Amino acid sequence: MDARTSQPVTMLKPVARFLTGLQAETDIPLRLTLWNGMQHDLGPQPKVTVHLPNPAALRYFVPPSLDNLAEGYVNGHFDVLGQAADIVEAATSLAAHGVPMRGRFGRLFSALGHDRAQDARAIAHHYDVSNDFYRLWLDEAMVYSCAYFPTRTESLAAAQSAKLDHILGKLMLKPDERLLDIGCGWGELALRAAQKYGARVVGVTLSKNQHALACERVAQAGLADQVEIRLQDYRDIDPGDGQFDKITSIGMFEHVGLNHLEAYFARINALLKDGGLVLNHGITSTDPGSGAAPLGAASFIEKYVFPNGELPHISLVLKDMQSAGLEALDVECLRRHYARTLACWSDNYERQQEAIRTQVSETTYRVWRIYLAGCAHAFAQNWVSIYQVLACKPGSSEALNPTPWSRAYMYA
Repeated sequence: MDARTSQPVTMLKPVARFLTGLQAETDIPLRLTLWNGMQHDLGPQPKVTVHLPNPAALRYFVPPSLDNLAEGYVNGHFDVLGQAADIVEAATSLAAHGVPMRGRFGRLFSALGHDRAQDARAIAHHYDVSNDFYRLWLDEAMVYSCAYFPTRTESLAAAQSAKLDHILGKLMLKPDERLLDIGCGWGELALRAAQKYGARVVGVTLSKNQHALACERVAQAGLADQVEIRLQDYRDIDPGDGQFDKITSIGMFEHVGLNHLEAYFARINALLKDGGLVLNHGITSTDPGSGAAPLGAASFIEKYVFPNGELPHISLVLKDMQSAGLEALDVECLRRHYARTLACWSDNYERQQEAIRTQVSETTYRVWRIYLAGCAHAFAQNWVSIYQVLACKPGSSEALNPTPWSRAYMYA
């Protein structure tokens, strides 16, 4: 018998005491059903049910931080019934309760250890997703970044189109201007910049799947003479290519790292013409200190979603941008827009559960399910934010700044 499941007799009494105490102290719409048929409601009218198949599964609840709870769920140590948004809300309430490990109960659970092989498989599965997987829950254009809901009533597809126009409008993109799109994804911004604005576009990505589909979409649109999609690191762009009039970086700089932000902006500066404009659109921390999400959520995201990702505070973004020679002209917070975008993605994901399970492993399905709903909650709670920063390479003359003195042009 597995060592982790051979302790029900020795653990049952402390487990019962723990659950009885938890019931008395919380008011969470969550039901726990145990391996022995016992049932514990942590609040009236439970919306979420967690089934614990053995005592070992309870170790993910002591303490019930968001990373512990997510870890147990995505690796299949317990099952959860309910809508993703309700699951995240219940988990957040439980994590905020912060149950400590005490006495013999705590010692028993702290000795259970981690399943390293399962952890490794979960990480590998996260990156083994396909274009078809994303098609199931993104909009038809497959735009995987924060949408823009100017009236709050737009559909997801309309809001993604509005976002692209909002960005390209801020940049005042004109026919025949050269645009570099860093982290171009499946190419929708590059296509729109060419089709609607007449720009000549270079898009770069490090994803082979994205590169292949983006190239295919460019060819299908008959824009091969205007749009070039490269499988390339932006730092490797040949200076012989010439400088760009405009640069976009949408949802990419989260991967740069806090210690490399200034070098990132310096490289953008080098790739821009004097008087050129750049729009950086990226997720930021709302904590000027640690930069970590609360209640343990950061550990789960680091392990399963964005290894080595770091979120700077907006103050650090502006400081390093200025240090690199770029002048910030306009700063817009889109936090509420991303909460809504993620809620749309999460709702799509819930509706497509059966189809998604045919595309990916159960672990990957669970990782993305809890990640999308969890991020929607995080943005709604102001745990994290997102900003569009429009900046200029001012050069040596004020006359080189091409933007009007009023920002009204952005909404014309």
